[in-house]
Amino acid sequence: MKIIIIPVTSYQQNCSLLICENTQKAALVDPGGDVDLLLETIEKEKVVLESIILTHGHLDHVGATAELASMYNIPIEGPHHDDQFLIEAIPLQCQVFGFSPCDTFEPTRWLKQGDIVEVGTEKLDVIHCPGHTPGHIILYHAASKRALVGDVLFKGSIGRTDLDKGNFNQLIDSIQNKLWPLGGDVTFISGHGSVSSFSEEMESNPFVSMRALAKYV
Repeated sequence: MKIIIIPVTSYQQNCSLLICENTQKAALVDPGGDVDLLLETIEKEKVVLESIILTHGHLDHVGATAELASMYNIPIEGPHHDDQFLIEAIPLQCQVFGFSPCDTFEPTRWLKQGDIVEVGTEKLDVIHCPGHTPGHIILYHAASKRALVGDVLFKGSIGRTDLDKGNFNQLIDSIQNKLWPLGGDVTFISGHGSVSSFSEEMESNPFVSMRALAKYV
């Protein structure tokens, strides 16, 4: 599976274009904005966009969802139903964060722990990882040992928990008990910033390294 990272908007959040190289079918993960840039990338790669997948309901990760889903007549998968309150509040989020008005939407399928999403012939596991938001999910592609973790984990940091219904203890639990067991050799793409690996973060992340986690015991 080919993954193209497309930073969008002034928040520089990572939208990812997942491409099944067997079929040239594709999905966009967390299309937060800059529709023209996303369309340009889809056209350049000559792929057939078949779905939009959302890790969580914050505006900077879902802002272009309604427009793109309508344009391509494609389903919206995710996030977990516990983020419904955020999606319903998209107009308010636009005002609070200074974004241009965006339409709200109803996901075609809410995702939960144990679900599988498909992109062409590729399959990704859905893992519910609350903390940054209550309905945050991550996507794990076991065949390539890669994960798309949204705002759960970053290179050298973790997601904020001071926003509505964030929970620090839940976030730490999600990372320790749902991400780390996938293995240190997993490479991950965050919602913002650089690519890293679980082994690197287990060693040096000041919030969730093995040494840091010992403080929470």
